[in-house]
Amino acid sequence: MILIGLALGLIFGLLARGKIGRLIDVRLHWVGLIFLALALRIGTQVAITNGVEIAETLRLPLYGAAFGLLIAGLWPNRTHAGLLAVAVGAASNGLAIVVNGGWMPVWAPSLTAAGLGPEELNSAFHRLLPTEFGLDFFLRAGPLADIIPLPIPILTNVASIGDVFIGAGLGWFVFSTLMRGKEDPEGGITLGPGERTAARPDSGIERPVILGGARGAGVAPPLPLGARVRGHPYIRLALDARFAAFWLAQTISLFGDRLHQVALAVLVYALTNSPLLTGLVFLAATLPNILLGPIAGTFVDRWEHKRVLIVSDLVRAALVVLIPLAAATNVAFVYPLVFLITTVSLFFRPAKTALLPRIVRDDDLMAANSATWTADTLADILGFPIAALFVGFLGTAPESLGLAFFADSATYVLSAVLLLGVSVPPLVRSQAPRVGNAFRKFADDLGEGWRFLRGKPVLIQNTLISTLAQMSVGVTLALTVVYARDVLDGQFIPYPQNYAAIETAIGIGNLVGGLAVGALGLRLRKGWLVVGGFIVMGLATIVLGLTGNVLIALVAAGVIGIANLVFIIPTQTIFMEVTPVELMGRVVAFRGSLVFGAMTLAMGLSGILAESIPAGLVIAGFGALTVLGGFIGALLPAVRDS
Repeated sequence: MILIGLALGLIFGLLARGKIGRLIDVRLHWVGLIFLALALRIGTQVAITNGVEIAETLRLPLYGAAFGLLIAGLWPNRTHAGLLAVAVGAASNGLAIVVNGGWMPVWAPSLTAAGLGPEELNSAFHRLLPTEFGLDFFLRAGPLADIIPLPIPILTNVASIGDVFIGAGLGWFVFSTLMRGKEDPEGGITLGPGERTAARPDSGIERPVILGGARGAGVAPPLPLGARVRGHPYIRLALDARFAAFWLAQTISLFGDRLHQVALAVLVYALTNSPLLTGLVFLAATLPNILLGPIAGTFVDRWEHKRVLIVSDLVRAALVVLIPLAAATNVAFVYPLVFLITTVSLFFRPAKTALLPRIVRDDDLMAANSATWTADTLADILGFPIAALFVGFLGTAPESLGLAFFADSATYVLSAVLLLGVSVPPLVRSQAPRVGNAFRKFADDLGEGWRFLRGKPVLIQNTLISTLAQMSVGVTLALTVVYARDVLDGQFIPYPQNYAAIETAIGIGNLVGGLAVGALGLRLRKGWLVVGGFIVMGLATIVLGLTGNVLIALVAAGVIGIANLVFIIPTQTIFMEVTPVELMGRVVAFRGSLVFGAMTLAMGLSGILAESIPAGLVIAGFGALTVLGGFIGALLPAVRDS
């Protein structure tokens, strides 16, 4: 995993015209401490392997000291993109080793899935975990162990969540270093020799050529290709250590969520064999949006956004591990847990939206939104196929599927630690009211958010159109697993792999749509992107519902994914441009309550309808509503011309 990350960072950096010699120029603090930690880590393992008795006796303090020194050396360098993720990954692996007395735990089924056997483990460093999920597995840091099979020729191995963070962080660090050039004492984007221009990118005068560039003759001499690449919004974001840590934290935890989602759908459908009860799981996951969304958003606007994100991650980590234990007792216990996880996410979502404008430049906001949604789609593209394979080899028993939820829990914890190292500018708020007036003030704050949303035609009309058009999203979320098992022919891809394949196709479409909007969005009206996205997504949803051919279904799902991002990214950008930061949480939460409320209603209705009507026809019917929403939006100037 670490080698893969380094290789990808180097390859993409060189393809983007970075220079490998810049790795020598990078300035790091406490480099000696990092090398000392690596020498102690490697030296301890070599000594134990060669039978040095004192090393065996002191293995726990030696390994603990090695990881402690490594984290201490990496932390002062967290301003370099990617190194904070490396520190978090090192902390994860170090904790697993310390908890197990100086051994790195490995889960035997993952070892088998990678095509390896217990005899191929390094007995001086690795120790097998119990194959059964129970208290002992959890107390031995099972979620942080080597549990990710990598059946890749030459690189066949089993990796940990910490390895994923380390590999991703090192890859990002190498890429950003190749692109950044020598350190710039003034900050901002740095250019190589002969590449500096009269106007700094932060001034807003210079624009990347790929997005239109600077207009007018004689403004500035043309820049070399490498400088133009580094001026692109995506590259500027990649060089920003704060956004890099924020993006990596969300991306890796999203991978865990995809594994969790597939395992949850398969688990509940296997236990109940009921489309209605399966759909109710997803209904329970969205119901809090109606009941608690605006309240959560109001609290978020009163609290520090970064702290909300960290606490939300930690609470969700604790709740997720309870799902397989609840399912093993009674499937009814799963529903309140899913409800609670979404309730916590209601605080996370507006805080995440409000934090993003505080850590990126205004002219990078569209690209940052695109990159954030692209992370979600990358998790779809890679996470769902991996989840399908993983769930397939785990089986449907609650005790076996528990690993999916444990892995998701671990990603939440590591995301929280990664966010802890992100530096965020302070946000000045008015002084909190006294206790006696707290309720009235809270009600006033809540009403202020609604009044702002209602008073801006561009926001309220967009929200109402989305409320109608996005009902089909709730239906496909609730019924895709039923549709995959009962409607698709299974000729090329069997169930449950076809369920994951549809989700993957949507993810690939999301990636294409997200990249397209990020690269071309500034040239098009955001309102027409919203309208067109709804119409195309609705038509593709109709095709999806009416076909039983898995290949046609995959194409339709891909188009749904493209159209989904075509309307989501412009909508989110419109809200960020129009809404003040101090109102963002409340406004986004009110919008979320309306949109997700309609999706929740659609989930319930679709589950009931699917008990007597084929799931495909239900999906197609709601796709027609999405098309209708797009046409209504085309008739409203506030939506169309925004």
